[in-house]
Amino acid sequence: MTNTLRDVAMPDLSGLLVVVTGANSGLGFALTSRLAAAGAEVVLAVRNWAKGEEAVARVRAEIPTARLRMLPLDLSSLDSIARFAAMLTAEGRPLDLLINNAGVMMPPKRGTTQDGFELQFGSNYLGHFALTAHLLPLLRTAEAPRVVSLSSLLARSGRFDWNDLQSEKQYSPLRAYGLSKLAMLVFGRELDRRSAEAGWGIRSYAAHPGSTLTNLQVTGPQSGGTKGGALATYLKLTSGISWLWQQAPRGILPALYAATSIDAVGGSYYGPGGFLELTGPPKLAVVPQRALSESDAARLWTVSENLTGVSISG
Repeated sequence: MTNTLRDVAMPDLSGLLVVVTGANSGLGFALTSRLAAAGAEVVLAVRNWAKGEEAVARVRAEIPTARLRMLPLDLSSLDSIARFAAMLTAEGRPLDLLINNAGVMMPPKRGTTQDGFELQFGSNYLGHFALTAHLLPLLRTAEAPRVVSLSSLLARSGRFDWNDLQSEKQYSPLRAYGLSKLAMLVFGRELDRRSAEAGWGIRSYAAHPGSTLTNLQVTGPQSGGTKGGALATYLKLTSGISWLWQQAPRGILPALYAATSIDAVGGSYYGPGGFLELTGPPKLAVVPQRALSESDAARLWTVSENLTGVSISG
């Protein structure tokens, strides 16, 4: 992909089954709308059922022919992830596309998932690792399956502290979020490498939305009754600057390109093509140095299997 694109030309996705996590708002909602408009059957994997119903109604108001349904999924619970996968597995249909999108962003105080993991690392990354593992058999039966894992520009702030992955010794909202998104990037690339090596037939990608305005920047920092701190102030002062921020329909383009383009290269990382990858049409993104270590990728994989109790194998 040598040149940036103004938009992503969508192929006909009729007959394809797609799962989008966090599909009721933000990037997940925008992705659901575009994929449904192209004919895909989209499973909205949502934690809040009422908000999921609102999202379905909004999509159908614009796309009456949209094929949508919801299934409950809480990525902060390994039991919920297993139940979600069991429901899909019972249907026996091949899964053509999995978009690992949902997440929580920078809560001011350290929280934990139902399984005791640090909330951001557990929900944003470990939950998606376990989900992908459970759905691997369905992906492998599809004709040309893809997995797209959403990272972030803030992955550049993450680092693998193998002695404190759960931020038990010291918690920083930004560093914990950066770690979760660095892990998503490394996972996306490593999944593609292992698939090619083992012959699973799955193409895996990572993508980031650049600087895209969603509810994520508000709900996390303002959790617990706080006012959002420096991030809220920054958003208030800068949200109207067009070269600095974009809306979700533009922010999804890198992930949409990875999910649907015949030119997308497995194992690649896509992001906006504008200044500092903040906004703009999709192109190949710069992979941070910390995401390039093969030994870190292998270690993260092993740690993830041990923590979740789920193995990704053929």
